[in-house]
Amino acid sequence: MSEADLKEELPGAADDTAPEGMPESETLDEDNRLKPEFVRNVKEALDDEDSDRVYDLVEPLHPADIADLFELVDERERLTLARSIRDLMGVEVIAEMNDWVREALMEALPADVVAEIAGGLDTDDAVAMLEDLDEADQQAVLAEMEPEDRAAIESALSYPEESAGRMMSRDHVAVPETMTVGDLIDYLREHRELPTEFWEVFCVDPMHRPVGTCSLSWILRCPRNIPLYDVMARDQTLIPADMDQEEVALRFQKYALISAAVVDTSGRLIGQITVDDIVHIISEEAGEDALLLSGAGDGDINEPILLTVRARLTWLVVNLATAMLASSVVGLFQGAITRFALLAVLMPIVSGMGGNAGTQTLAVVVRAIATNQLTDSNTARMIWREFRIALTNGLALGVLIGTGTALVFGNPLLGAVIASAMLINNLVAGLAGILVPVTLDRFNVDPAVSSAVFVTTATDTMGFFTFLGLAVLTGLA
Repeated sequence: MSEADLKEELPGAADDTAPEGMPESETLDEDNRLKPEFVRNVKEALDDEDSDRVYDLVEPLHPADIADLFELVDERERLTLARSIRDLMGVEVIAEMNDWVREALMEALPADVVAEIAGGLDTDDAVAMLEDLDEADQQAVLAEMEPEDRAAIESALSYPEESAGRMMSRDHVAVPETMTVGDLIDYLREHRELPTEFWEVFCVDPMHRPVGTCSLSWILRCPRNIPLYDVMARDQTLIPADMDQEEVALRFQKYALISAAVVDTSGRLIGQITVDDIVHIISEEAGEDALLLSGAGDGDINEPILLTVRARLTWLVVNLATAMLASSVVGLFQGAITRFALLAVLMPIVSGMGGNAGTQTLAVVVRAIATNQLTDSNTARMIWREFRIALTNGLALGVLIGTGTALVFGNPLLGAVIASAMLINNLVAGLAGILVPVTLDRFNVDPAVSSAVFVTTATDTMGFFTFLGLAVLTGLA
């Protein structure tokens, strides 16, 4: 068989004529990002309504770079860009787009065009594209789709957001465990409707429940007459369809999975999740937790301004309330501050250092909870660990600030007061940094969302109270 004939025989082999991209010197910088001058040329062509030039500029780009280009042009230019390069807007481009950019673009395109794009995507990518659309737009698009595609997407949308059922792909290979290796190889070669890319074959029983897996490397190296039940791996990680995507990612990481079967409540195989989906989830979840700790919302630069303002303002208002609580503590000691004004200069040091210490502990604990490192089995040990760390840091910082204060202001008592307050507030910060997120997690509240507010309130309030209270008790003020 000739090379040309072989290319025609192999599924998907005819796609090897795709452009490989412009030389790096023309479009991409050393960090593999589109160069500003290239983006400027595209925008100038869009302003001039020169669709041919836009097409010529964009055609050599990789689909992922075209997706990046949509983020880099102005929002008002995106629809024009899509129209100018319509036949380049393949499923690879849509799948690589930023969620907010894709959602705005899909809402602007006619329902039949969106349906055509969704029909060419894998189920998980099509669901990601449609799930954020308004209900009316979503139904209009689904009405334009082929019945089989529509049924698959509607089934996926019936599962909770950010669950395995939403992110799984229904394109997988499942065969009876009674097949031989030779039967399986013939089956894979003869059935052209099978997925073009997969790493494992799932073996199922008569009830279509997964009982084992066969990697392609095993299949290729085994004699044809060997039954699959003799060579398949029976130990496998099954993913319930309603499992949260973060837990799915943790299982992939823990067990070094390439793919995993997704099962419904009856244990039947309904789809698979592959490692390329998990890479995206791990990145998304890590960034999400970091942003939630700061109260910055999604933190996506393409998110609509009003949504960003609402997310940030909510937590800023909460912080304002907690700041007022801390200031009320200061108000209790107005007389002492009036008599010894130096207290007003030094007390922000105590609260500020406590806040920093609490934030450090909080970040470690929230990560440990998110990655299942912190469980009921080791919570007590973790609390004792953080207590010792806080005690050591508090003693060290107390000695430094106490000695410095005594030398600079010539007042050993003031140095002893601020050193003691620093030690106490560091202990409070360390304990609050672990107890707050652990408690919230016990009540099924995401500790990344609201822990920072409680920890900051504790360190500010106790910082002011201990420093000013000790100053009064010792007769310093």
